[in-house]
Amino acid sequence: MKCGEIIEKIEMKYPREYACDWDNPGLLAGDRGQEVDTVYIALDATDEVIDAAVSCGAQLLLTHHPMIFGGIKAVTTDDYVGKRLIRMIRAGVSCYAMHTNYDVLGMADLAAGILDLSGTEVLEEVRNGEGIGRTGRLPKAMSLRECGQFVKERFRLPNVKIFGDLNKMVTTAAISPGSGKSMAYPALKAGVDVLISGDIDHHTGIDMADCGMAVIDAGHYGIEHIYVEDMRRFLECTIPSLKVYTAPVCQPFEVI
Repeated sequence: MKCGEIIEKIEMKYPREYACDWDNPGLLAGDRGQEVDTVYIALDATDEVIDAAVSCGAQLLLTHHPMIFGGIKAVTTDDYVGKRLIRMIRAGVSCYAMHTNYDVLGMADLAAGILDLSGTEVLEEVRNGEGIGRTGRLPKAMSLRECGQFVKERFRLPNVKIFGDLNKMVTTAAISPGSGKSMAYPALKAGVDVLISGDIDHHTGIDMADCGMAVIDAGHYGIEHIYVEDMRRFLECTIPSLKVYTAPVCQPFEVI
């Protein structure tokens, strides 16, 4: 199957017009006419991921985060993005990213489902009633400490960071996979007891806690790694002739 045909099937379910204005999803490197029989899926196009894609014979690397966000004036080995682009093009690997369009149409509901949230609603609308994040009721009332443990278990995490009173009982939550600083005030306005997200900075965390809303920082990768397995299932169901390989779940940093 041609690369462009695979992209068409992906964009039928996750149209790029649902991406945020600042985003850059789509085919970032490669040839739509290239024949593809093997796909590698990962969250980011790191050097290690590109090595793995080349090693397994993939002609298409499918990532969540775009390798290119801003304009590029030159593609050379003088910088890490240029090196990666040149490496992929030489190896015949196309690179396609599906970012906030997937956040809106896939990731938010998937994450809310993993937490068994009920009565879910969109946290912040992007287009046609769809949007970033979800709010809902937790499966039962629990302390903030128990909620942190619950998030760890459901997303298979070694740790989470919590802002707020660990003994406070929580019943409602907002979840916004990825970087959730911009979702703090929408979550506060929605009246939930706790926001579950990633990349929460010091001031946002303490300010929200002072406002009465707890925050659980599960990490940017910590929640979004669910993209990899979800897209594997999608491709294997939609295009069963493809060979699909995935990057292993592995935190990109260590806490010591």
